[in-house]
Amino acid sequence: MFSLGIEIGPTLAAKQAAWFAPSHQPFLIPRGSAETIGVAPLSEGLPAELRDTFEIYNVPAEIACILVGEDEFNDLGRSARSELVRSQIRLGRAVIPSVRSAPAGVRARASTQADGHRFVWWPSLLQGHQEPVLGAYLRFGRRRSRHLEVPDHLWDNARSTLPGARALAGTFPHASGPNCFGTVMAAAGRPEAADVWMLQEPFEEWLSAAALPGGTDKDPGTVLVWRSPSGLAQHAAVTIGGGYALHKPSQGWMSPRKILTVREVIASARQPGRRLTRYTLTA
Repeated sequence: MFSLGIEIGPTLAAKQAAWFAPSHQPFLIPRGSAETIGVAPLSEGLPAELRDTFEIYNVPAEIACILVGEDEFNDLGRSARSELVRSQIRLGRAVIPSVRSAPAGVRARASTQADGHRFVWWPSLLQGHQEPVLGAYLRFGRRRSRHLEVPDHLWDNARSTLPGARALAGTFPHASGPNCFGTVMAAAGRPEAADVWMLQEPFEEWLSAAALPGGTDKDPGTVLVWRSPSGLAQHAAVTIGGGYALHKPSQGWMSPRKILTVREVIASARQPGRRLTRYTLTA
């Protein structure tokens, strides 16, 4: 399977399918109404991969999150299923597609799941359609990685400063968690940082020890750091030379370590109030 110009092996593709359409998935409901479905609200946070798939962050106190299995969902009456699915759009849960957006082979089943207009992906519904559905999900709103465009001489020139960059470029993480800060550090020779959620404080400590302020976008080893008005690091990337840069847009499992042009990275990271600062790797 390929998506965004990145090859995804069968083992990782199976994991991604299970994160996209889990056998038990989260639904948001008004707190106090869980008994109508017969499922207790979660007392702990969601697994990171489900949190990122369904974009369930900072749930208000008046909203509860429940995990509902496919069988439990199917046992609900159609009117209850319809109300539950419709309410997810209002309450802020992601991945509530329209029936007409589904592959032709599943539209009939999707149309009877809830109100005929919206549905949710269960493993049984996704079966046999993983590649086109997951491919579309992974591509939506995301730029294609340019790692195959980078000529060998640029990788060779960057190797001494960024020994880990080429191996990271054009790869998906094996779970949620790995983020932009860890990707930059791993590219610069800290491989243990590649698969962890790197916090801002250790990233700043590393940056102070490994780089000096300033840098140019055409050379390898310029760390791009976007900061909030208070100076807090919000995002980071690193140039590999030739007008290209490596970055990981988010901590989600669906967010690959990509090569884009520096201009594309800057455009994608631009947000009101952020300012871009540059540092040159020295160690």
